[in-house]
Amino acid sequence: MAKKLIIGVLASGRGTNLQAIIDNIKSGKLPNVEIGCVISDNPDAKALERARRAGIPAYYIYPGKKRTVLDPEQEEKYIETLKKHGVELVCLAGFMRILKKKFLDAFPNRIMNIHPALLPAFPGLNAQKQALEYGVKVSGATVHFVDEGIDTGPIILQEAVKVEEDDTVETLADRILKVEHKIYSEAIRLFAEGRLKIEGRRVRILSGDEVDKT
Repeated sequence: MAKKLIIGVLASGRGTNLQAIIDNIKSGKLPNVEIGCVISDNPDAKALERARRAGIPAYYIYPGKKRTVLDPEQEEKYIETLKKHGVELVCLAGFMRILKKKFLDAFPNRIMNIHPALLPAFPGLNAQKQALEYGVKVSGATVHFVDEGIDTGPIILQEAVKVEEDDTVETLADRILKVEHKIYSEAIRLFAEGRLKIEGRRVRILSGDEVDKT
């Protein structure tokens, strides 16, 4: 049996992307993936409940006093917990903090994020609101590798969502979320199969034959 890729999921809220990954593992759509642990910076995150219900080790780790980043000593605890569970790929699923260099260096080119817009448009918070206020006709979702910027890392997958004339932030967010659930698992599957190659700012998706030759 092929070795499974062990992922760790960081989440701050509802954990719907986490649930989609759990469901896709159970259904066989991600046969070569296992969730090693889930960590949250929010003790009340529903993501922790989802993880425990699925039998996945779940932890609240105090993030420190800063609102947008992890305190250095707490960051070390996050890294230690992920490594203790053998995590090879870190997946951010609504994790509302910017990861700094030490974290990135601990998992080089092995941290992914999902964002509810077609990057580089509308990075940061409230992307759906930004899109509606700008008046775009198309928005969507992006899976990207994480770097030191805010939603600036190399793009892995994107999928567009049409903006309807009567859309609200909530209706647009709901439709984008369905796309997020699909493409995040797809990106994880491609990583697990060794089919993602970063070339500068581009992420090339290798064919099966190209993987076999590497």
